[in-house]
Amino acid sequence: MTEIKESAGTESPSGLNHRIAQRVRDLRAARGLSLDALATQCGVSRSMISLIERGESSPTAVVLEKLAAGLGVSLASLFEAPAPAADPVSRLADQLQWRDPHSGYLRRNVSPSGFASPIQIVEVEFPPGARVAYETSAREPLIHQQVWVLDGVIEVTLGEESHRLETGDCFAMVLDRPMSYHNPSRRNTRYVVVIATAPSSWR
Repeated sequence: MTEIKESAGTESPSGLNHRIAQRVRDLRAARGLSLDALATQCGVSRSMISLIERGESSPTAVVLEKLAAGLGVSLASLFEAPAPAADPVSRLADQLQWRDPHSGYLRRNVSPSGFASPIQIVEVEFPPGARVAYETSAREPLIHQQVWVLDGVIEVTLGEESHRLETGDCFAMVLDRPMSYHNPSRRNTRYVVVIATAPSSWR
C-alpha cells in the first residue's frame, strides 16, 4: 500500500477532536436541538454524540456525515474553526487535514473557512482498496457536490447509480440518497470535491 504523505495543516487527533466537538456543540445549540433530538434526527446514539461533543471520541467519516445531515450542513463544515477569521485567502500551510480512522482516507479543507461563501472545496487522497459508505439523505438547503478526479480511479455509487471515474472525469450530484466511494485500484486516488449549498428551487 502506498503511503499517503501528510504535510502542513495536519492537527493532532486530539486537537481535531476538540475542534469537531465545539463545532457540533455550536451547530446543535444554534438549531435549538437537545442531544436526544439530534440523535433522533441523525441516527447516531445520544451517548456517542455526547462523547463527540466532549472531544472524547475519534468519530469516523460515516458518523460525521450522519451528524452533518442531522444538523443540515455539509461534512466539510464540521471541520471549520469555531470562530474563523474572515480571510478570503486559504494558505496551504493552514489548510486543515483529517484522516478517517476507519478507511484511512485523508481529506484537506481547501476553502477559506472564515469567508462567507456557499461553496466549499475539499481535496481527498483515497487509499487502495478503501471504501466509505454514507447514509446520506436530503437536507435543506440542498447540498450539491461535484467530484473531479485528479489522479487515479474512484467508483462512486449514488442510490442505485454507479459511476467509475478516472483521471480528469467529473461527476455532479445532489446529496439526497445513500452514497459510497470505493478505490478499486492498487494505488492512491486523489480527487477534489466541490460542495455548494442551494435552495430547493435549484434542483
